[in-house]
Amino acid sequence: MNIKKYLSRYGFILVAAILIVLLSCKQSGDKDTPPATNEVDFWLTKSDETVKLQKQTGILAFGTPVNQYPVIEVNENTAYQTIDGFGYTLTGGSADVINSLNTTKKQELLQELFGSGESSIAVSYLRLSIGASDLNAAPFSYNDVAEGQTDINLEHFSLAKDTVNLIPLLKEILAINPAIKIIATPWSPPVWMKDNNSFVGGSLQTKYYAVYAQYFVKYIQTMKALGITIDAITPQNEPLHPGNNPSLLMTAEQQADFIKNHIGPAFQTAGINTKIVIYDHNCDKPDYPISVLNDAAAKAFINGSAFHLYAGDISALSTVKNAHPDKALYFTEQYTPSNGNFGGDLNWHLKNVIIGSMRNWSRNALEWNLANDATFGPHTDGGCTTCKGAITIETGSTYTKNVAFYIIAHASKFVPVNSTRIESTVPSGLNNAAFKTPQGKKVLIVQNDGSNAQIFNIKYNGKWVVVSLDKGAVGTFVW
Repeated sequence: MNIKKYLSRYGFILVAAILIVLLSCKQSGDKDTPPATNEVDFWLTKSDETVKLQKQTGILAFGTPVNQYPVIEVNENTAYQTIDGFGYTLTGGSADVINSLNTTKKQELLQELFGSGESSIAVSYLRLSIGASDLNAAPFSYNDVAEGQTDINLEHFSLAKDTVNLIPLLKEILAINPAIKIIATPWSPPVWMKDNNSFVGGSLQTKYYAVYAQYFVKYIQTMKALGITIDAITPQNEPLHPGNNPSLLMTAEQQADFIKNHIGPAFQTAGINTKIVIYDHNCDKPDYPISVLNDAAAKAFINGSAFHLYAGDISALSTVKNAHPDKALYFTEQYTPSNGNFGGDLNWHLKNVIIGSMRNWSRNALEWNLANDATFGPHTDGGCTTCKGAITIETGSTYTKNVAFYIIAHASKFVPVNSTRIESTVPSGLNNAAFKTPQGKKVLIVQNDGSNAQIFNIKYNGKWVVVSLDKGAVGTFVW
C-alpha cells in the first residue's frame, strides 16, 4: 500500500479508517477466525455540524496490537465523585415558549429531552428560579405587595405566576422522569425586603433575614405539596452581580450570616432536608465559598458550593475542594451566545463545562436556558438578550436543537444519576472524563482539542481499542 499516495489523494481520515480496519483484522486472527464483534459503542458530534450525536457503525473491539498512538487509560479501581446529573435551567421564559408548541410536538420534545428511549438524551437535572430570573418576561417574586407595604408574616406568599406555565410543564416533565433532580435559586428577594426597593441590585435588609428564610421554607413546602421535590437551593444567583434584572448583592459575610443564623436553623426546625449550596457564581472568586465554609457554624448547614464560568478557571472547583474536602461541588450555569459558532461553543463547553467540571469534582453540569424563541426571548428589561437556549421554539409545530442540546447530550444520555467518575489519563489535546454507571458500564467522553485529527487508543484492563476523532470533534464511548 502506498500510504503517501493515499495521504495526498484522500487525506488523513481515509488513512485512519484503513489503519483501524487493518488493526481490527489483526485482532480477528487468521482467516478461519470469526470477525471481531463490536465491544464499544461510539457516539460522535463533529464541529462542522455534519454529524450530530450519531451512533457510529464501525466495529470497535479490544485487543493488544502494538502501535504508537496516544493512550487514554481508564481505571475503574480509582473512583472520585458520584454524579447527580446533567441538564439545564427551566426558566419561566423557556416554559412559556415550550408550552406554545402544539400538544403532539411538545410531547415529542419532552420525550426527546427527558425520556429514556433510544432517541432521548435523558436529561437528569434541572435548575429553577425562585420567582423570576432575567429570562422571564418581567421580574416578580412570590410575595409582591403594594409599594410601601410589607408582609412579614408572608400572608400573601403565592406561586400563582408560576402556575400558568412553569409548574404545569414541570409536572409533565416529572411524569416522564419522576427522579429528576432539581436545584432552585432566587435572582431577587421581594423588593420590600431590600434596601433599595428595586428588583435590580440592592441588598437584603438584616431585619428581614428571618422572614426571607421562611420564604424559602414556604417555597419548598408549597412545591412539595404540588408533588415537586426541591433537592437543593442556593441562597442567591450570582451574588456579586447586582446589575442584572432581577439581582441582589450578597457578600460572603452576609451569606454566612444568613445561613448559620436564619435559613439553616429554619430548615432544621421545619424538618426540611433540601441541601443548602452556597455561592452560585463565577470561578474567579473561590475565596467567597471558602470564606463562608471557614465559618464553622455556617458550614454545619452547607452541602457544597456552586459555580459558573463567565470568569476564572474551572480549576477553582478543586481549589475549594482542597480547602474543604468534605463538601460537594456543583456547576450550575453557562450560556451559549446568540452569535456563537457551533464548533467553537461545542469544544469550549465540552472542555470546560462537561469534562472540566467533572475532572474538578462537580456532581453535576448544567447549561443555562433550556428554550427560547427566535428572538432570544422572553427576557426582562435589562436581562440577557443574547442567551441562546438549547432549543429554539420557532412556531407551534417546529423547534430547532442548538449546540447546548448536544453539549449536554454527550453526557446526559450515557452517564445516569449515581454514576461515578473514575480515573482516566489525558494525552495532549485529548480532554476526557470517564465514568462507571450503576449498571457497570464504562463511559468515556473525549474532546479533540488539538489542531489536527487524532488517532488514539482507549486502554482498559490491559487491552485497548484504536479510535479516531476529527479536530474539534467530540466522542462518547460506551462499553
